[in-house]
Amino acid sequence: GPISVVTMAREPVNSMSLEVWEALLAALRAAEADPEVRGLLFTSGLSRDVFTAGNDLKELHARFTTRERHEKFWKAQTEFLALLLNSPLATCAAVRGACPAGGCALAICCDVRVAEPGASMGLNEVALGIGVPPYWAEVFCNLVGRGTGDRLLQTARMVKAPEALTIGLVDQVVEDKESLVGAAQKALDSRLRFPDGGRAATKAALRKRLSDAWLGYCAEEQRLGWEMLNTPQVVAALDGVLARLQGGGKKKAKL
Repeated sequence: GPISVVTMAREPVNSMSLEVWEALLAALRAAEADPEVRGLLFTSGLSRDVFTAGNDLKELHARFTTRERHEKFWKAQTEFLALLLNSPLATCAAVRGACPAGGCALAICCDVRVAEPGASMGLNEVALGIGVPPYWAEVFCNLVGRGTGDRLLQTARMVKAPEALTIGLVDQVVEDKESLVGAAQKALDSRLRFPDGGRAATKAALRKRLSDAWLGYCAEEQRLGWEMLNTPQVVAALDGVLARLQGGGKKKAKL
């Protein structure tokens, strides 16, 4: 049909590795190249209520990766997010459960976000001792406003579904989890009532400049990010997060 569904199902929490970002980018490019596809819907296929817990910490911890791998990782992530933001397709994220950081970045780059009542969203990098990437912050603030975004991002706060609806972070909250995907498909259908050309051209007028600037900053951002990830403070902070996770803590703090 006209809507292609991308279901993320990397147990246990859809942590986003280099391979996950590469697969997402490939799925986006394939959908855009298919003349039959007009919309793209992102869902979680996990057994637990998590959309995606964000980036795999081992992709960010200097002791577990290399400069070369981090370059590939950051490039795949940035290309996917920046191209998704300006995709000619109508796009939607069906958010079930926790959606922090990298998962939130995916969702806010979509045209529409539909959430279930237990969902929560936010760019919570500050809690891990890492700065929110500047273009992630820009897209977030474009949705919720600069004042609200400043407050939420600097305090690493995750926003529950009802508040997310109030501040414009999500567009709809459904009654229960079971109706989430159907509601998300209906939300996409409403975008597809009109011919694609005018909608895609208007989207590009609103977003192409930001998308292009984001792509243009990728190499410099990766270089600066790699330097930051190698500082003793960040290494120590990520060591602490990994220790809590391996200790069986309930908080799956991912980026």
